[in-house]
Amino acid sequence: MTVAAIIAHQARFLCLPFWRDYVTTMRPYLLFVSGVTGIAGVSLGPTVSPAAAVVLSVVFFLAYGFGQALTDCFQTDTDSLSAPYRPLVRGTLLPQDVLVVSLGGLTVSAVIVVWFNPVNVLAAGLTVFGLATYTWFKRRWWAGPWYNAWIVSLLVLIGYQCASGGAGGMDAPRPALYGTMLAALAAYANFVLTGYYKDIAADRATGYKTLPVVFGRRASAWVSDGLATLAFVGAGIGVSGARGVQVLAATGFLAGAAVFATVAQWRLHGIRTDEEAHRAIEPVVHSYILLLCGIAAAHKPTWAVLLVGFYLAFVWTARHRPMMAQI
Repeated sequence: MTVAAIIAHQARFLCLPFWRDYVTTMRPYLLFVSGVTGIAGVSLGPTVSPAAAVVLSVVFFLAYGFGQALTDCFQTDTDSLSAPYRPLVRGTLLPQDVLVVSLGGLTVSAVIVVWFNPVNVLAAGLTVFGLATYTWFKRRWWAGPWYNAWIVSLLVLIGYQCASGGAGGMDAPRPALYGTMLAALAAYANFVLTGYYKDIAADRATGYKTLPVVFGRRASAWVSDGLATLAFVGAGIGVSGARGVQVLAATGFLAGAAVFATVAQWRLHGIRTDEEAHRAIEPVVHSYILLLCGIAAAHKPTWAVLLVGFYLAFVWTARHRPMMAQI
């Protein structure tokens, strides 16, 4: 490659259109999912400084976007049918460029969480490995939702260890930690499963044997019901030690999560086409964010107002996504 060609290639990373398309690929309306998961983990540990809280919140917030952009590089076959608006499908972004930025972002994020607590080196490495290998598992009905969800649930552990390490040591693991990880695991697996409902035709055509493709919508809806129930069992364990003001801070979030979960599961059983699937998927995301906000508020009641603002920011962003049928 000539010097001129190298300069021209590198210049793409300095152009506004590249970053606009990359941000679209990150799914800004879903950055709140990884953000609240990490925040819930941080809430379980000792109180961190405001500066540390801001840094960690940004890291967890961007984690979903970097991971989503990375996995999109390997799924353009099905995305070309179900989400033709995406920059990688339209060709306005090159997969190799997205890989460079995504792996770079994930690496910087891993360095930061390891700096807070060296114990995070294993969990951070596992998340990057999991994201890079997800597409193979997505093609298997028995693996997709769970494989994606264990990656996200590790953010709870990483957040907890960041807070504990930043405070000068790590507490012994508590039931709240395991309960919160279970809540994130089951709730996110449910989000992944319901998300497959919007791509059934595309997945069938491209050889992705997801649960709805193999067993149909009705059977998958019952599995989804089980995952939603398991998420609230985990949340119950996660907040089981809450008392007084902690309960008050968490109640509104958890009640809202329950309402959205009920709506989502009810709608899911009535979905008949890919095009209407977003009616069930969107309340699943609302429920996920409120559920983890509730756990965080139970452990850090002083964060309740900020968590309300966080949720409202998600609502606004979700309403401005580029394609309403995609979430």
